[in-house]
Amino acid sequence: MKESLVYNKAFKFSINIVKLYKYLCEEKREYILSKQLLRSGTSIGANIKEGLFSQSKRDFLWKMNIALKECSEASYWLELLSATRYIDPLKYKPLLDDCIELNKMLIAIVKTTKEKLNMS
Repeated sequence: MKESLVYNKAFKFSINIVKLYKYLCEEKREYILSKQLLRSGTSIGANIKEGLFSQSKRDFLWKMNIALKECSEASYWLELLSATRYIDPLKYKPLLDDCIELNKMLIAIVKTTKEKLNMS
């Protein structure tokens, strides 16, 4: 398997989400929103990894679409945690920026794959 920039970015994002989850549970005693963020934020990379080993272009597209949806959901939970002041702007901004970048990468991958499959 060749190097995947989007997978590497998603993996690093997952690590930061796990660290944020631990912080929110241990320091802020917040368990509900953080669990949602943990699930969606780590699911991005898991779906990308599955897609890299897909059996067809359609299967790959399906997994990238799921990763894109999870990325959008993760940005929602980040925004909500910020708006409710569970995370301060210094923690929030870099995570949201990474999430937005992942979102853009996944949109491009989905668009290109659809074009290759003549599905636009």
